[in-house]
Amino acid sequence: MTQPPFIADHAPHPDFNALSDAEFRALARDFVESNYPDIPRFAQHRLRWPEVRPWYAALARAGWIAPTWPQTLGGMGLGAGKHLILIEEFERYGAARVHDIGTVMLGPLLMQYGTQAQQDYYLPRILRGEDIWAQGYSEPGAGSDLAALRTTAVRDGDEWVIDGQKTWITLGADANMAFVLARTDKTVKKQAGISFLLVPMDAPGVTVRPIENLEGHAEFCEIFFDGVRIPAGNIVGEVNQGWTMAKALLGHERVFIGAPRLSANALGRLEASARANGLWDDPAFQDRFARLAMDLADLNDLFETYVQRLRTGAPIGADVGVLKIFQSELYQRISEELMQVAGSLAGVKLAEGGDSRFDAAGTYLAARPTTIFGGSTEVMRNVLARASLNLPK
Repeated sequence: MTQPPFIADHAPHPDFNALSDAEFRALARDFVESNYPDIPRFAQHRLRWPEVRPWYAALARAGWIAPTWPQTLGGMGLGAGKHLILIEEFERYGAARVHDIGTVMLGPLLMQYGTQAQQDYYLPRILRGEDIWAQGYSEPGAGSDLAALRTTAVRDGDEWVIDGQKTWITLGADANMAFVLARTDKTVKKQAGISFLLVPMDAPGVTVRPIENLEGHAEFCEIFFDGVRIPAGNIVGEVNQGWTMAKALLGHERVFIGAPRLSANALGRLEASARANGLWDDPAFQDRFARLAMDLADLNDLFETYVQRLRTGAPIGADVGVLKIFQSELYQRISEELMQVAGSLAGVKLAEGGDSRFDAAGTYLAARPTTIFGGSTEVMRNVLARASLNLPK
């Protein structure tokens, strides 16, 4: 899939970090309100590439597609505080999340571990929307135990030959590139024989099959690799050192999947539904709502702590799992309260195009898998127990 490039046509950015928070918030608010295209707002599910492409284009042309990248590499160079303000303003407006695996995950990883040639080639293509990336981590039978993966890559002359299967790939059907963890040495400790490879999705032997979720959306897919050949240079870092990069990248991922966006949206739906159903002034409901709102405020503070670590280059640490656990469990609790407020309509899935503020069933279903993807809550609690609390196995 060849993407038309979105060429940045903006003047050199000012130092956004030098603005006051109020000035930058006003700037971000004006930007999203002035530039957001005619596509759905407050979408309950991730929009597909043809739907969200106009918003990606608007961000790319303005130089706003990679908020945390350095300005020298085409990003906005935002510090943690300003980045949070940007997220808050986009969320407040209900802006759709663009396909951001390239900007949020792969780009920072290439800056840290990629060769100069890889950075020079791939980073501009991400900014221009020429490459849309998918993450090839999860496998059947090796979901949360990532090191148990069975996809292999064997060196054959100047190429790697890949065989295996990846599953639960978010928006993978929209991607033209995927980064894939593959086993390149079966004779060593399982974490020590993994490499990190860059795979074109149109390579012969790649098959993509959509997976429809409980809500009826084909947001996920599985990818099959049958003798897929890629150039030897499509490896990031050293051979068999992929586990180090996988952990670094998972740290980035867990910061962003622990973002308060989903819980904040759900709490907004809860308030709208309670007002519509005459429950907003009910003291018992207000008590439960206040508890959820205070938990969301705590989640915002925790999220800001980890974003600050990312920005300053400080280690993310295994304790980042607490952020993902906090977000996913809070999201589920809010969705359960939303079902209670919806009353007799709780089990009715809102039709496509309906007012998502009142989609209790859709929110409930969307919240169910969040304690599983990106590392299950059970696995993360074990990691926290061993790595952060030094508890015995």
